[in-house]
Amino acid sequence: MRFPAYGLLLVVLVAGPALRSAQAEDSGKPMYAASASDKFVNVPGLPTCTKSVVLSGDPSKGASLMLIKAATGCVVPWHWHTPAEHLMFVSGRGKGEMKDGSPVMLHAADYLSLPGKGVHQFTCVVACTFFLSSDGVFDIHYVDAAGKGISPDEALKSKAKAKTPMKKEMKDMKDMKM
Repeated sequence: MRFPAYGLLLVVLVAGPALRSAQAEDSGKPMYAASASDKFVNVPGLPTCTKSVVLSGDPSKGASLMLIKAATGCVVPWHWHTPAEHLMFVSGRGKGEMKDGSPVMLHAADYLSLPGKGVHQFTCVVACTFFLSSDGVFDIHYVDAAGKGISPDEALKSKAKAKTPMKKEMKDMKDMKM
């Protein structure tokens, strides 16, 4: 059974930056988004140790670009997405694990491309900031160890919470020099 997270996208879209980017794209004008002014929100269906903001597109309708921040120790358990997903790391350290593949450690300026329907999980080893680009409607389908679909609640309750509160991590990330 599949559990797409379309409802969670509604929350992200209401956050405002999506409207700002949609207006910029419609007008054909360049868009600048200062991360300090973006309103990062928790997304239902994803661990609460992650926060994101939509910078471009509409994840509920098609391709999009999001900026994501995750706290140290945050885990997005085994899952897959219908479209391909591209991660461009800005800061911190993360670990990407793909079923039937070797894990990769991600650092600032690293890039990871994941094929649609490729089962993977992500762990933020040290407070992470990265861009996530999705080729189509963003969805998330969690799976158990056997690859069987499970609900977001079931997937997320099995993972430990991040080591430090997200609020402190967000402050620490703002203080980082890049």
